Amino acid sequence: MTAMNRLLFGTVMLAVSASGAAAEEVLLTLTGAVTGGQVELTQADLDALEWHEIATSTTVTDGQPVFRGVLMRDILDHAQASGDTVTARALNDYVIDIPMVDFHEFDVIAALYMDGIALTPRDKGPVWIVYPRDDHSVLADIRYDMRWVWQLRALHVQ
Repeated sequence: MTAMNRLLFGTVMLAVSASGAAAEEVLLTLTGAVTGGQVELTQADLDALEWHEIATSTTVTDGQPVFRGVLMRDILDHAQASGDTVTARALNDYVIDIPMVDFHEFDVIAALYMDGIALTPRDKGPVWIVYPRDDHSVLADIRYDMRWVWQLRALHVQ
């Protein structure tokens, strides 16, 4: 194999391995009282769970966008989480404690899409905790508004 062919082969192999790594990007990490102390979820992991849609108003968008994602309780069940509190952390290091009961009392989702468009960090993604605000009057309270974590990156269960 000539030096040029080796260089070309190496470049192709690097591109193939980089594209494989991107496909397995971790979207959400769960730590604490979960299986093995840590569970990393990729798009493929989330795709394997049941998806739901919520049409609801928010304090930061116009109208009633349609959010699509996985129920938070399904994510926590998948990770075999046990505890009373979930500490959510965003990409910008916003942190809030959310009572585990929220995810059983309401159909809260980890949204990855809004109005059919994948969420990105520029528009509150890739994962955004969304409450069904218009379905329950109690969810219009500011305490719940604080729990709408956009750019979600990690959950710590305790």
